[in-house]
Parts: sequence; C-alpha cells; structure tokens
Amino acid sequence: MSEMLHAAETLAKIGPAISIFGSARIKKDSPHYETSEQIARGLAKAGFTIIAGGGPGIMEAANKGAFEAGGASIGLHIKLAKEAKHNDFQTITLPFQHFVSRKATFFMHSLAYVVLPGGFGTLDELFEAVTLIQTGKIPPGPVILVGSAFWGGLMNWIRTQLEQTALINPLDRHTLLIEDDPARVVQHLVDFYRDHPGIVSRQPNAPV
Repeated sequence: MSEMLHAAETLAKIGPAISIFGSARIKKDSPHYETSEQIARGLAKAGFTIIAGGGPGIMEAANKGAFEAGGASIGLHIKLAKEAKHNDFQTITLPFQHFVSRKATFFMHSLAYVVLPGGFGTLDELFEAVTLIQTGKIPPGPVILVGSAFWGGLMNWIRTQLEQTALINPLDRHTLLIEDDPARVVQHLVDFYRDHPGIVSRQPNAPV
C-alpha cells in the first residue's frame, strides 16, 4: 500500500501517459530496441508521457526515446536478477519491491499500452491490460502489439480459441491490434485520443 500511495502522489500530475512493455533481455543492437525507442520518441513529441519498467532492454529503449526527445520519461523499476539497476534515461524513477503495486501503478496512470516482444512478464502485463479494459475496471484504450511476426500466432489463437468460442467478449479491432510501423503506432494513438477527449480528461485513471 505504501508503494502504491507514493506512486499515486508522485504521478498525480503527469498528464496523458502511455505504457510501453517488453523484454529486459532485448539487446541494444536488436531492431526491437530501435523500434521501442522510435515509438517512445514519437509519442513524447506528440505530448504523451512515457511509462516503462525502468530496467534494460525494451524498457531502456522506451525511456531513452522519451528522455532524448525532451519528454517525461517514467521508470517503474523492480530489482530482479536481470534488472539489478534502473536505466539512466528517466525523469522520474520509482522503485518497487512488489509486482502487485508496480502493475497497479501502470494501469492507474496509463491511457494505452504498447507491447513489444517479451516473455512471461510482458504477457502478464498484456493480458492484465486487456482483462481490465474488457471488465470495465479501467477506461478503454488501445493495446498495440508491435511486430506481426512475433504476435501474429498469439493473436490468431486468441481469435479462434477464445473469441470464436465466446470465451471472451468480441475484440475491438481499434483497441487490440498488431502494428509493425513505429510511425503508425504513434499516429493511431494520436488519432484515438483526438477522437476521445473525454478519456484523456480522466487522467490519472480512477476505477470505473
């Protein structure tokens, strides 16, 4: 509770924010690293705050893109074996001991979610975001999976095994989608919130 309270007080006035998720294991020479950096840079220039996990890999790239574009770059860092030290590209750094408070902070303060390749942690964040949106616990917003080669098989499985068998509500193609082009990711988010100004005015998100 103390971690969530401190985070809520620290992030109370960050404005419209977008979380970028992805693996800590992605190296700097990976095209996924560059893609994350480009998306964060574009979103920061468009006026969005960027929230990432604060560690290396995709998280570092997201923070770096926003930081070097002169935007607000927030890192929610939890100390793990592969994430012992937070990255250096943050305007606000929040340390966490507990995953539950860290994840709650992501979802309390984000309008949308950009998900790059990652492992179980990234999948956990992805599915929690979609669950909270479909159950109405947070306002609707885009969840963009970046990389059709990586995410295409999972999306096909979701549509055939979950959606078509009525195990989940029908998916909104405007809020859960796959995109490969960083510029189109940025434009989709800019367009979505231009068309939904009422959602932006609710930041930080309150429970529905």
